[in-house]
Amino acid sequence: MEVTQTKLEGCFILQPKIYADERGYFLETFNQKTFEEKTGLQINFVQDNESKSSYGVVRGLHFQNGEHAQAKLVSVGRGKVLDVAVDVRKDSPTFMQYVAIELSGQNKTQLFVPRGFAHGFAVLEDDTVFTYKCDNFYNKQSEAGLYLGDAQLDIDWQVPKEKWIISEKDQVLPNIEEYLKTI
Repeated sequence: MEVTQTKLEGCFILQPKIYADERGYFLETFNQKTFEEKTGLQINFVQDNESKSSYGVVRGLHFQNGEHAQAKLVSVGRGKVLDVAVDVRKDSPTFMQYVAIELSGQNKTQLFVPRGFAHGFAVLEDDTVFTYKCDNFYNKQSEAGLYLGDAQLDIDWQVPKEKWIISEKDQVLPNIEEYLKTI
């Protein structure tokens, strides 16, 4: 597995080694020992999640606060997304900066999103299956987020805004100005 540190501390791109032949392919999607050796992080995933979405769905930018914060290892089994992680650690030198990477069933690339990051993705192909591991259990009372269309972030989601399909909950998330008043 190749591991690359992004410009945001603790956020890594992982490229598993793919063994392909005439029968298909095999890859190791996660190996705790290898992950710890390559990242220097100790992680204990406790929950796996999966979603299926159509082109134009944009989810996020979500995170959980306090003791319920979650690190995530995200990937795509089928289809394609633009995956985005935003540093919301107020004492970080990269506070409110983000990384965006294409994850697909073809490239098998993964993104490790550490605690203290907002996370979201835009679906770029129909019938996309998105999976992620979490190192902490979901807690509704700890939910937080940022509005994915915030002009200060200026994220190019690679889906025209008029084609966005977003939940009611995500439409009313605070922008950065509003969020900063709460921390």
